Amino acid sequence: MSIPKTAPLQEKLAGMLRDWSIPKQLSGEDVFGSAAESEGSRNLRPRLEEADKIGTSICPYCAVGCAQLVYAKGNDIIHIEGDPRSPINQGTLCPKGAATFGWANNPNRITTVKYRAPYSTQWEEKPLDWAMERIAHLVKRTRDETFVPKLPDGTIVNNTLAIAELGGATLDNEENYLIKKLCAGGLGMVWVENQARV
Repeated sequence: MSIPKTAPLQEKLAGMLRDWSIPKQLSGEDVFGSAAESEGSRNLRPRLEEADKIGTSICPYCAVGCAQLVYAKGNDIIHIEGDPRSPINQGTLCPKGAATFGWANNPNRITTVKYRAPYSTQWEEKPLDWAMERIAHLVKRTRDETFVPKLPDGTIVNNTLAIAELGGATLDNEENYLIKKLCAGGLGMVWVENQARV
């Protein structure tokens, strides 16, 4: 039968007592200074110290448009917080906005699209770049095939009724303005709608 070693336990207890703030406060150390520190807390560094880039963004959740600061190290996002310069949120974020970092870096985040070819019964996984190219190609082809410059009576309409656009509530006014200019002005789409209830 082996005798348990007590040295590691004694070292842990001594370390705990050394780091515990109450004995340090009772011995007269500064309550808000050294007495509050531990070996672990002295070695802690803020995540933001490692950032080599800081960018601005808008929270993607609702139409309020809260501004965010995005901290990155290389090409990796390391922190997201509210931007205090914003007159909208003044640096605050709701629980969903505060969780932006979590979903942006989630290993389960879907980065591909599901595609089912015409008449196929199977779904395929395709890269996002492929999907964007395909959407652009189909929009251009549909517009070219269905574009009506004039009505039979000569009235200029420059539109297509074959494509529609539905925007989401996460878009701000500026984004909706640009979408309207692209869809109605550039592509000639008549049906441009938004599901926002603001």
